[in-house]
Amino acid sequence: MKDIKEITLYIIFGILTTAVNIAVFFLLYDVVHSGLIIANITAWLLSVSFAYITNRIFVFKVKSGDVLKEMVMFFAARIFSLVIDTGIIYIGIDIMHLDALAVKIFSNIIVIILNYALSKFIIFKAK
Repeated sequence: MKDIKEITLYIIFGILTTAVNIAVFFLLYDVVHSGLIIANITAWLLSVSFAYITNRIFVFKVKSGDVLKEMVMFFAARIFSLVIDTGIIYIGIDIMHLDALAVKIFSNIIVIILNYALSKFIIFKAK
């Protein structure tokens, strides 16, 4: 039962994190015209900060531990998923000329699954 609640909370906060990511990305890319990579990296920074806080407090309910080490691991894992995300949107949008929103949503689905596995089994694993 604990795993179902944890997964449900991860999905809820994953959706909110994705919403932050997509909203910032399209605000910068479509409205501000900041460029694809700048929009994506800025969206990533804001959404990862939101994700770390919500994952630590609400999803995995971490009460103690080495916060600095945990944060470094969290951001390192998210850098890895940023590379995956950036590669997918670059190929999908710049090379294949697919719809930017559809590619970004697809990319975020892949990233959410990858990030859950890394968080559950490496970063926030039960001590």
